[in-house]
This record gives sequence, structure tokens and C-alpha cells, in this order.
Amino acid sequence: MFKKLGVQLFTVRSGMQNAQQIGETFRRLKALGYDEGQTAGCAVPYAEFAALAAAADFSIVGTHEGFDAMCADPETTMANHRLLGATNIGIGGYGFDSVEAVETFIQRANAFADVVYPHGFKFTYHNHNGEFRRLEGKTIMERLADGLDPVKTSFVLDTYWVQSGGGDVRYWMEKLAGRIDLLHLKDMKFENGQQICEIGQGNLYWDGIMETAEATGVKHYIVEQDNNFRGGGDDAFESLRITAEFLEKYRK
Repeated sequence: MFKKLGVQLFTVRSGMQNAQQIGETFRRLKALGYDEGQTAGCAVPYAEFAALAAAADFSIVGTHEGFDAMCADPETTMANHRLLGATNIGIGGYGFDSVEAVETFIQRANAFADVVYPHGFKFTYHNHNGEFRRLEGKTIMERLADGLDPVKTSFVLDTYWVQSGGGDVRYWMEKLAGRIDLLHLKDMKFENGQQICEIGQGNLYWDGIMETAEATGVKHYIVEQDNNFRGGGDDAFESLRITAEFLEKYRK
């Protein structure tokens, strides 16, 4: 299904605090079978961050950054992403309390996309479960899917948060076919409530998800483990090891 496996670097955030840690983290991720990543901020200058990744033969394919900052200064945002070698300029989510707030966000996101798309970039949006809340009879996710430019923007669909919000993962992958440049791979188990867990340790139907991902044109498969490992640090790498071993059967 995929040639390269990616990781959201928020997963290993405790090991991304300085240049020495970042370089070592990239090497450890590569050894576990992860080839590319999505940032959750950069603790060192962008050029240095990119060099540390390149030294480990690790690619940066997307980001999570501040929405207001990118809208205020798209030129600097594009320059930073050129340094990273990433064309997907993303945010990790947004809070909405009204239909008007959703519509305003859509207008701002499309305006940003209008600026960056001619230069080879896309704006990407990552969902949580809150986007499946209904406002005036329609979910926020439906409004985003209908309103965001289908060519100049794309989605970072998160499998766990779709399920958590009461959505059907494969339905949403099919609905957004061709619009999911990055897919967040995250499993769910039920143990004193919904919990994030390593891929293959929960209840999501991965054969079906991976089949649908390939059929709908997903470009990057990005593992994200938020807080399910016990204490951060090495536990995060152990969590990623378990996940990588399970996903190996889907590698082309």
C-alpha cells in the first residue's frame, strides 16, 4: 500500500528539544522503519532542522504550524517550507463555535491557499473529533469539505478522530478522495473509554482502511501516537516500533 512510512513528530516531542536530540531522534526513527515526517513546530531554525533530517535520510513532507502566523506572512511561511522541502503547509486543527466561525475560517484558508498554491504549496487541515459536531443540522467536517478549495487545499484525515467523532473512516476517505495528501494512522481501543493505541492493538479495520487509502490516492501515511505511551521518551519509540512492525505487511 505504501512505499514510505511517516510519523507525526509530535509523537516524539520529548526528543525534539535541541539539535542534538533532534538528530538522534531522526536516526532512531529511520532505524525503526520511518522514512518521513510531519513537523509539530521546529525547536531549531528551519535550515538546521532540515539538515538534521537530511543527515538521517529522513524527509519532511508536511507541517503543523500556526494559522494566524501563516495567513499574516505567507511569504515567510513559504520560504520556511522550501527549506524543509515540504509542500504541505498545515495546521493541527481549529476551534469552531458557530457556522459563522466555520465560514470565516474557510474564507481565510482559501485566501491563503490562493497565494501559496501557484508556488507549489497546499494548505492542509487536520481534523479532530470536534469537527463532527453538528451546527445548524450539518457537521463542521461537512462544511469544511464543501467549502475548502478541493484543488488548492487538502486534508490530513485522522483515522482515530474520525471514529471518535462518530464518523466512518472509509466513508470519509472516499468522500475526500484525491484530497487526502497525508493520512494520520491512529488506532482506537476501548478501555475505560476511548483510548489511542498502537496500530493493530485496537479495533479499527486496518485491511479496509489501507485498501481504501490506496484507492483514494493517499500520498503519505503518517503514524501519530498522541499520549498513549506511558511516560514519553523511550516509551514513544517502543510504541512506534510496535506500530511499524504491524504496518510492515502493507509496505510495497
